This record gives sequence, C-alpha cells and structure tokens, in this order.
Amino acid sequence: MLKNNRQTLTIFWSIIAATFLCLIINLPPKFTLLGRTFYRPNFSFNLGSFQFKPNLDLRYGLDLAGGASLLFEIDTSKTSKDNLPEALESLKTNIERRVNLFGVSEATVQLSSQGENHRLTVDLPGVTDINEAIKLIGQTAQLNFKGIIDVPPEATATATLNDILVDTGLNGSHLLKALPQPNPNTGAIEVSLEFNSEGAKLFEKATTDYLNKRLAILLDDEIITAPQVGVIIPDGKAVINGNFDIKSAKFLSAQLNAGALSLPIKLIQQSQVGASLGQDSINKGIKAGLVGLVLVSFFMIGNYGFLGLIADFGLIIYGLITLTLYRLIPITLTFPGIVGFILSVGMAVDSNILIFERMKEELRAGKSWNNALEISFGRAWNSIKDANTCTIITALILFNPFNWPFLNSSGMVRGFAVTLLLGIVLGMFTGVFVTRNLLRVLARKKI
Repeated sequence: MLKNNRQTLTIFWSIIAATFLCLIINLPPKFTLLGRTFYRPNFSFNLGSFQFKPNLDLRYGLDLAGGASLLFEIDTSKTSKDNLPEALESLKTNIERRVNLFGVSEATVQLSSQGENHRLTVDLPGVTDINEAIKLIGQTAQLNFKGIIDVPPEATATATLNDILVDTGLNGSHLLKALPQPNPNTGAIEVSLEFNSEGAKLFEKATTDYLNKRLAILLDDEIITAPQVGVIIPDGKAVINGNFDIKSAKFLSAQLNAGALSLPIKLIQQSQVGASLGQDSINKGIKAGLVGLVLVSFFMIGNYGFLGLIADFGLIIYGLITLTLYRLIPITLTFPGIVGFILSVGMAVDSNILIFERMKEELRAGKSWNNALEISFGRAWNSIKDANTCTIITALILFNPFNWPFLNSSGMVRGFAVTLLLGIVLGMFTGVFVTRNLLRVLARKKI
C-alpha cells in the first residue's frame, strides 16, 4: 500500500512538473508581470556537433497569417504517361525547394488532377510581395555540372564560388533521369544518372578533365552535391555514392529530376489574404475557445462538484500540452484547425463524464469511494476507447496521410483533421491518466 502511494505521488508530481514546463513554453516571448519585464527561455543547447534550437512560435496558415495563394496550370503535353508521375512529383519537390529558399517555411504545395488537367496550388503565409513570389516559383529549374578547381593558398581568402567553378557545358537538358538504387555488390544506396548521347560526350570530357577531383552539381546556382570523380565515364551512365539512406537518395534524385524533367507552369489565378482578416479570425477563435472552456468548466462543477473541479484542472493541463505540441511538432494552425481544437476540448471531457456517471452507479451499489473511483476508471475504459477510436478513424480519413486520390486533399480540411486527431488522443490521455492521478491525490484528501 505504501509503495502504491509513493508511486501515485511520483506520477502526480511528474504531471505537475510537466504542466509547469508546458506553461513556460506557452508564455509569450516577452511579457510584463508586476511591473517587471520577463523573457521566455529559448531552450536551445549544443551537444557536441548536435545543436537543438527549437522555434517555439505558433505557425499560422494562410487564412490566419495572411499571404498569397497561387494556382498554376501544368503543361504535360510533351511528357509521356510513363514519366508523368515522376515529372509531377519532381515539379512539386522543386517548387517546395524554391518556396523554402524564399523563406516561407510553412507554405503548402499541392498537386491536383482532374482527367488530363493537372494543377499546382501554392499557399504562402505571410508573403506580401506576391509578384516576387510568382517570379521565383515560375522560373524554369536550371541544372548544371561544373568542375571544381584548386585555388592557390594565397588566393583562398579572396576566392569566390565563381572562381573555383568551371562550366562543363553539361546541364539538365542532357540528363535523362536520376534514380535511387542499391549497389549490386555492397547493397549501399546510390543515385544513378543517365545522360542522352550529347550529354554522354560532355560527361566523358568532364570526368576526364576532373579525374580525381570534384564535379559540382548545381540546381538554380546552388550546389546540391559535389562527388569526387573516380574514373572516366564514356557511356553517359554514372552513380553518385556517399552516405545515403533511401530517403536522402530519393530526395537528391527528385532534385536532379526537377532540373531534367521540369514541366512548364502557367499562373491562372492569384489571391491575397490580408493579415488583418487573419488576425480577426484568430481573435474570434480565441474568444470562442475561451467561452467554450468556461461553459464546459461550469457544467462539470455544477454536475459533479469537487470531482468536476479536478476534471477542469485536467482540462487545463490538456490545453497546455496540446499547445505545446502545436509549437514543437510543429503544426500549422488554420481557422478550421482552431475549430478542430475547440471541438476536441468538448470531447476531452466526455471521458470524465462517462467515468463520473459510472462512479455514481458504483457508489449507489455500496462501494467505498476509493474502490468506486478505481472500478469506474477501469470499466469506463472500453466505452471511452470505442467511442474515440471511431472518431480517430474519421479524422484519419479526413487527413488522408497516404494522399489517396479518392479521398480529401484540401489543406483546410487536413488542418481540421490533424488538430482533431491530436486532440482526441491527448483527451484520452488526460481524461484517463492525468485526471485519475489528480483524483487519487487531491480528492482523497478532500473526502
């Protein structure tokens, strides 16, 4: 019995500590309290070469942060059906890379197809110069191969990238395809390259000129890899080897193919959302959330008294943990996402209601309060699990994690689904685990 009490207290204080940490993470970066200015800790640290520097700011989608939404039509008339899926995916990867270079880390890039028509939607939260964004995204990818020359020691300090790179004449128009593949002898993951006849001649000359030196591969004037040339390659077929896993090899292949299999795109629609409209939506969402929390809290206290008050504490902990995960994962919040969070708040107390109603039945059956508490949590779990599992399945269908074409692919709907899904899982955790341990410590002292 003593051991169980110690374990309960350990869990209780762990919950309190975790709640306090979540509270600190959710503080504003700078705030004033009792006339003094405080700053939120940044929680960054270095461990050898590893650097941990989390961005704790909430990310907002286009509808909340304002920005630009662009719709492009993709010209696939010159691409064969066999190469079309790869070309479309390469185009998407290339656009995502361009958007990241533009400095919009929370942008969304989505492909959509209807029959023979293929379109690309790009949402850029926070972007005010829409013309610059259009120019950046609409450029054709430029893939080049350049040799790296040695720089004399006395010129190293003043040498620029252009001083050490020499154009070989080989570019993306000569590349037929790039594919990730395992080495047949070692099993190591490599990236294979195949050039057309003209490219094969240029590649043979480049590998001759830079034998035992490095050949830089540039995409839009940015070096993406610089492998060392080990042998002269006459047939236009080569491999890039290194410390690749399948994910990094696929990513490099997509970057290379983005230059070789680029598809023409044409802007057919653009719109801009003002930041003031987004801020108004945030304010209304916060007000709705607060009203919902207050009403749910009063309902729980009015129906279950001190038990309801403990459940409200659990609900506050649920909210802090949820917001913390939004910051750390991170999750881009849209207005439907806020709606999903508010809906999950109401569902978070469902577990407590089922447990407390079951507890009333156990007390009427003559069970002691402590026994009724433990039995109620155990017997209510099946109902809680079944009800929430159904909602989790619905949220997964809306989120469509595998991008199945016959299911939803809308970013707004996915924003609602991801906050709802996370809210349900955390609601089950706080309703059953957190509230149970709060009751074991606080309610036993009360009753």
